[in-house]
Amino acid sequence: MLSRLFVKNIALIDSADIEFDERLNVLSGETGSGKSVILDSINFVLGSKADKSMIRYGESEATVKAEFIVSPHSEAARAVCELDIDCDGQIIITRKFNSDGRGSIKINGNSVTASMLKSVTSKLVDVHGQSEHFFLLNEGNQLKVIDSLCAEKSDKIKGELAVLLSDKKEIRRRISTLGGDEAERERRLDILDYQIKEIEGAHLECGEYEKLRNRLNMIRNSEKILSALNISSEILSADQGCIDLISTCRRNLAQICDISEAYGNLYSRLEDLYAEAEDISRSLADAADEISFDEREAQSIEERIDLIEKLFRKYGADEESVITFAKKANEEYQSLINSEEELKKLNSKLSELDDKIFSACVNLTKIRKECAKKLCEGVVCELKSLNITNAEMVVDFNQYTRDSASLNSSCGEDSVCFMFSANKGEPLKPLSKVISGGEMSRLMLAIKTRLKDINGISTYIFDEIDAGISGMTAVTVAKKFIDISSSTQIIAVSHLPQVCAASDCQFLIYKTDEQSKTVTKVKKLSREEKVAELIRLTGNIYSDAAKEHAEQLMAQFGK
Repeated sequence: MLSRLFVKNIALIDSADIEFDERLNVLSGETGSGKSVILDSINFVLGSKADKSMIRYGESEATVKAEFIVSPHSEAARAVCELDIDCDGQIIITRKFNSDGRGSIKINGNSVTASMLKSVTSKLVDVHGQSEHFFLLNEGNQLKVIDSLCAEKSDKIKGELAVLLSDKKEIRRRISTLGGDEAERERRLDILDYQIKEIEGAHLECGEYEKLRNRLNMIRNSEKILSALNISSEILSADQGCIDLISTCRRNLAQICDISEAYGNLYSRLEDLYAEAEDISRSLADAADEISFDEREAQSIEERIDLIEKLFRKYGADEESVITFAKKANEEYQSLINSEEELKKLNSKLSELDDKIFSACVNLTKIRKECAKKLCEGVVCELKSLNITNAEMVVDFNQYTRDSASLNSSCGEDSVCFMFSANKGEPLKPLSKVISGGEMSRLMLAIKTRLKDINGISTYIFDEIDAGISGMTAVTVAKKFIDISSSTQIIAVSHLPQVCAASDCQFLIYKTDEQSKTVTKVKKLSREEKVAELIRLTGNIYSDAAKEHAEQLMAQFGK
C-alpha cells in the first residue's frame, strides 16, 4: 500500500505531506482545486514522463517521494531485489526533476533508471482514469488473470508441461548429437565425408608448411643468392684475390717469425686465416653448385602452399589442428553411420512426448475456458448492478491443432482477448477498443471487484471513475469500493457524496492565497469536517437537517 506521499513544487503545490489509510481513501474538492495534481504527482513518482511545466512557477526543482509498505514476498519486493536493492517490506521511491531537464530517481536510496523504476511500480500501483491503460487492457496479462482464477488446476498442468518439455529438450539434444532427423543426418554425413576426404587427400605433415615457405623463398631469390656466392668466391680465389694476398703476407712473415715471439704469433694467425679463407672459398663454390632455377618446382610448391592455406582457413590454424579436425570428423562420421536405429527410437519418443504435450495443452485450454466463462458471468452480473443492463463479455481463445501448435511452452498454446459490448445489438469488441469512458470505468470497476487479490497490485487509484453516475448506481459504486478496499488499498478522486461517505480517510483539496500566490493544499478531514464536505457535495446549506442527512449517508456504509 501507499502509506505516505510527499510532494514539493508540483504545479500549485508548494509542499504537501499526505498519509494514506490502508483501505478506502477519497480525494474531493472544488473543480480546479488541484485534485488532478495529486494524481499527476503519483504518476510522476511511478515513472510517467516528466515535463518542465509541472514544476511550480518560480522554482527550479520538483520532488515527489512515495513510501510503500508491501509483503517481503510480494512481486514488488522481488522486483526490487532483482535490482540488487535491499527490501525489507518498505519501498521508498524518490524522484526529482529540475528546470534544465535533468532529474534523478532512487529506490530505497539507490539510483535507478526510469525503466527500472517501472519494473517495480507496475507491480505496486494500478492507476485508472478515463484515459489510462491498466493491467487488464494488456492482452498479455489477460491470460495471467484467467490462470489466477484457476491457479491450482492450471499450475498442476503447467508443472506437467514443464516436466514433459524438459524431457523433450533432452531428447532433442541427444538427437542433435546424432545428427538430427534423417534428412539432417544425411546432410551432416555428406559434409563430414567431404571434409575427411579433403583433409586426408592432402597428406599433411606437421611442419610442412613452414618448410615449403622457406624453400619457395630460396627459389624466388636464387639468382640473387647465386650472384652473391659467385662474386664472393671470385673475390677470394681469383688471381691476386684475397687468398693470394694472404699467401704473400704469410711468406713475408715467415722470414722474420723466428726473430720475435710476437712475429711468430702473427705468422700463426695468418696461417689460420689462409686456411679459413680457402675453406670459405670451397664452401662458396659448393653452395653455388647446389643452387637450381627449376620454375616447375616453384609452381608446385606454390600450389601446395595454396592448398595448405585453404585447409588452414577451413579447419585450423596449423597442420596439427587440421589433422585433429579430421580425426574428430571421422569419429563423428562413424558415430552417425551407426546411429540410424537409435535415431528412430528417439524420434518415435519425441513424437510420443509431443502427443502428451498437446493433450496437456488441450486440458489446460478446457480449464481456462471454464474459468473465463465464470469470470464473464460474474462481471456481467456486476455491470447490471452498475446500470449497464445489456452488457456482454466473453473471452476469445485462439484456435490451434496438433499440427499448428508449437508445443514448446509450459504456459500452453493459448492466447486470449477479452471481448466486450455495453449496448444491446452492438458487436463484441476487444476490451482495449472500448471507447466510452463511463462504460470503461464501470467495466473496470466490475472486473476489479471480481479480481481483487488476483493481479498482485496493492494499490488501485481511480481518477473520477464515478463520472456520470448518480442515484443508486452511486451507492453501488461506493459499496464496490468498500469491497475492493477490504484487501486492496484504494485512492480515488470523486465528486459523489456516496463515495466520500464510504471512505475510511477523506482528503479535501483546496486553493488558498499565501504571500500573493495561489497554492493548493491537502487536508485530512476529521469526522466533523467530513460531514461538512458531504453537505457541500450534496449542494445543501449547513443545517441540522443537512448534517443528519450526511450522517445517514455515512451510516449506510458503517462509517
